[in-house]
Amino acid sequence: MEEKLGQEPLNLIKIVLFGPESTGKTTLAAELAEHYHTEWVPEYAREYLQDKWDREQKTCEPKDLVPIAYGQMELENHLAKTANKVLICDTDLLETKVYSEAYYTGTCDPILEKYALKNSYDLYLLTYIDTPWVADDLRDKPDERERMYAYFKESLEKYHRNFIILKGDKAARLKKATEHIDKLLQNMIALSPKDLEQLDSKGISKEKVARQIETFKEGIPFVKLKKAAVVGNGILRFSDKEQNDLIQYFEDHRGTLDLLKFVPASGAASRMFKAMFNFLDSFDPSKESLSEYIGRTGDKDAQKFVNQMDNFPFYELIMERIKGKVGNKDEEAYLFVKEMLVEDGLNYGFYPKGLLPFHKYDSGSATPFEEHLKEAALYAKTSGKANLHFTVSEQHDDMFAEEESKVAPKISKLTDTEFDITYSNQKPSTDTIAVGLDNQPFKNGDGSILFRPGGHGALIENLNDQDADIIFIKNIDNVVIDKNLEQVANSKKMLAGVLTKVQDKAFGYAKLLDTDEVSVAKADEIKVFLEKDLNVRMPKNYDDLDVDEQLSILKDRLNRPIRICGMVKNEGEPGGGPFWIEDADGNVSLQIIESAQIDMTDPEQEAILKNSTHFNPVDLVCGVRNYRGEKYNLLDYVDEKQGFITSKTQEGKELKALELPGLWNGGMAYWNTLFVEVPLVTFNPVKTVNDLLKPSHQA
Repeated sequence: MEEKLGQEPLNLIKIVLFGPESTGKTTLAAELAEHYHTEWVPEYAREYLQDKWDREQKTCEPKDLVPIAYGQMELENHLAKTANKVLICDTDLLETKVYSEAYYTGTCDPILEKYALKNSYDLYLLTYIDTPWVADDLRDKPDERERMYAYFKESLEKYHRNFIILKGDKAARLKKATEHIDKLLQNMIALSPKDLEQLDSKGISKEKVARQIETFKEGIPFVKLKKAAVVGNGILRFSDKEQNDLIQYFEDHRGTLDLLKFVPASGAASRMFKAMFNFLDSFDPSKESLSEYIGRTGDKDAQKFVNQMDNFPFYELIMERIKGKVGNKDEEAYLFVKEMLVEDGLNYGFYPKGLLPFHKYDSGSATPFEEHLKEAALYAKTSGKANLHFTVSEQHDDMFAEEESKVAPKISKLTDTEFDITYSNQKPSTDTIAVGLDNQPFKNGDGSILFRPGGHGALIENLNDQDADIIFIKNIDNVVIDKNLEQVANSKKMLAGVLTKVQDKAFGYAKLLDTDEVSVAKADEIKVFLEKDLNVRMPKNYDDLDVDEQLSILKDRLNRPIRICGMVKNEGEPGGGPFWIEDADGNVSLQIIESAQIDMTDPEQEAILKNSTHFNPVDLVCGVRNYRGEKYNLLDYVDEKQGFITSKTQEGKELKALELPGLWNGGMAYWNTLFVEVPLVTFNPVKTVNDLLKPSHQA
């Protein structure tokens, strides 16, 4: 039954009339339908509630909203089948959600809310309150039109809906509406019923595909760096005493908090062993010596690997496996690498990185998976229980389950911790469409549309499925040996203390703003908090706005997820960095930016990059709930314009592919952000197998 609240897949442009009572929506809906020779979907609630009034002389009650939603979507899906390219909707479920929250103490039925946010439309026409109030049996709040208009507008902004505001007389409204709808029609993609079935099977909306193709057409501009974030201007640095106070603040509160550790672990280790695969392909010990090979190729990676082979955590295992097969030292090196990588050997080159032996202890070797459990027991545990979530590739599900069965009981006993471990795979709905050089969908030989994995930015969907007061995020390969565990754990607790402290204050202000009893002085205080403590920059015209508009902006900026990002001093490692950037509308914000997003042909931009002092080790502590304990929809805070377009070939044809905004880059662009300096010991990534030879990985 629930699925009847969803939309049926049809190649239509869907327009929604959106706004308070008596603002001309129905009149305009009929005019637009006539203009485009198409169908318009009336407001089912009017029929339903008029019948209720006639029978009971009662207006709408909370119990009526879900039946109204079912009736509305049944009507929409029925009329969509006979619509001509455009479907005009006099309302949608998001409007029902707004009324539910505005009229019934801020609540909304979970099923109604789910589909109000899931169903998608190409354009919302927000009708202003400059039309005369016309009373009838059902309209009952003529004095609250201004408040309701603000609420409608806030909802469209909050959920990042594409909308325009319509003011003036009928002719002016119709003219502006048709101008915008005509643009949508010009960019409409030709999708066959088979194409729509394919989209539906992957859970990808037609509107999402249209937005991605528009991105291909427009291109993705470079970001505009304003300046590097440095200590004192964008990056916080705390003294030892301040760090201890923050750790204590977290410890004092953690008993009442839901904690979760989120570990992106989808990557295979093939790139980690790239140099050693090349070594296998290029070196033949029967034809030349190892020193001759090194001299011929200058292969320093292979030289380092062979010289320190006995320091790898898997050395003894491999030596035992090749025992009796080795004729000399050069052959030993070759057979060692072969046994490590090939399919009928250990097959490490195709292992998930999280399940490789990383550290060697007296008790045996340990994988990153095991090391993450040890960490979680120190800082992500409440009442003896630690929750972890790993994003893994589907083909590795069984391997992770097997590793958990082996090591979780051992670490549980060692740390006196009960582990609740869950997993997820990257969703097919996060794949992105590929296009030809003409920006039309690229078709495979069988006629299907080519979709490609969207990159690690797709994991924002997996993160969005998690719910906790505090979520710790750390990459699978960034683990430490036991002697450094306490220092790393204290750094994480310190970041959690920063989050808990600033979030407590933000929650207090957000709650106050919801009372609508905020003095000018208190509003100024909230603005200072946002700017000073949360690095929020107000719109340039903020001071020119009226009080209600200012309060609306304060409310919007406060009610966002918060991320505290650890930053380490830049010592030449690759990775994104912290910068102040300015968007196309002149809004300034604090962001993590990759070098590929920067125009290196611009000397000014290049100079800002070179002046950066820190980089991002992917060490995040996140708050994803509002003050009422409700989880934010994290997909509403993604900047789709921070993705990447790359050139590829498929079946001998050139195409363009789209990589989604990175999880901690554009994927979190509209979060409130704080950067905090953390010690270098917290950053120990293993990008190549030789990174395991660094002191930080030698137990």
